Amino acid sequence: MNLHKIGAVSTLSGVPTPTLRIWEARYQSFTPLKTASRHRLYSDDDVLKATLMKRLTDQGHSVGQIAQCSLQELNQLLQQHQGKGRHILSPTASAPAATVAIVGTALASRIEATRFAQQMAPTALHITDIFGTMDEMLQGQLHGLPDLLLVQCHSLHAGVQVDIRRLAEKSQAAHTIVLYSFGQAPVIESLQQWGMVVRREPLPETELGELIQASLQTDLSTTAKLPTPNTIPPRKYDDMALQHVASISTQILCECPKHVAELITQLARFEQYSLDCLNKSTDDARIHAHLSAISGSARAMFEDALEMVAQHEGIDLNTLRS
Repeated sequence: MNLHKIGAVSTLSGVPTPTLRIWEARYQSFTPLKTASRHRLYSDDDVLKATLMKRLTDQGHSVGQIAQCSLQELNQLLQQHQGKGRHILSPTASAPAATVAIVGTALASRIEATRFAQQMAPTALHITDIFGTMDEMLQGQLHGLPDLLLVQCHSLHAGVQVDIRRLAEKSQAAHTIVLYSFGQAPVIESLQQWGMVVRREPLPETELGELIQASLQTDLSTTAKLPTPNTIPPRKYDDMALQHVASISTQILCECPKHVAELITQLARFEQYSLDCLNKSTDDARIHAHLSAISGSARAMFEDALEMVAQHEGIDLNTLRS
């Protein structure tokens, strides 16, 4: 957990230091930690709360009405005020805009900061949703389909990789940026192959802003965003290996290995079938290339899933690779 002195909170949120002290003493909006020398230390959630409270008070809400609200409640109020679940972060209302959904309150507090909005000019960010965790977004509802999905996580591993892909699919965002502290190289490469931008933190404000602007300026069509045959990983397991997995799965209670192996086999066959159909006509080639990219990507995902299931069930797949 990041901790900030009151001066840093004031700079990030735009709330004067005396005002922060009043909100704490009179309204109990914050309960910061205190050092042995009585210095206040605020969390990332406190920074975001101060930022949201400032925006709401600037729009006419009284401090007493919102002082005890949670981050989710403050965000909902802000969305309702701006209409259709969106609030704008831009120095100019007429500037080109992009909708953004954010996972991670610490990241949201950075994006919400007035200084960051000024740095992004003339690009405006309309934040549709803020979620504290990936689970919150997976279980929650989005206020629209964002142009950009920002995800912050401390550790990138196989389980998180699956969740991030699910988040991207749920949001249907045109662009996804993942910020992480520690990660596994295969997971990072896999997310990049899916068209996501992956960067290790800490990332300076200027670089984060440039990264967001670069992503938003990339105009990709629906077909272009799909992985191409050149970027789809080759098969890890041939039909014989998958048949072996399907046969040994009957010896254990869980039949997930069998079902996943069968799905991989079917997807691989359809992937090859689509490739074989590419030369019939121009229109057929475009459609079948699209189908091949989808089936190949799905096959690669299920191969990753098979490895996770096999590890859980104690099945050794190392000797079965193609």
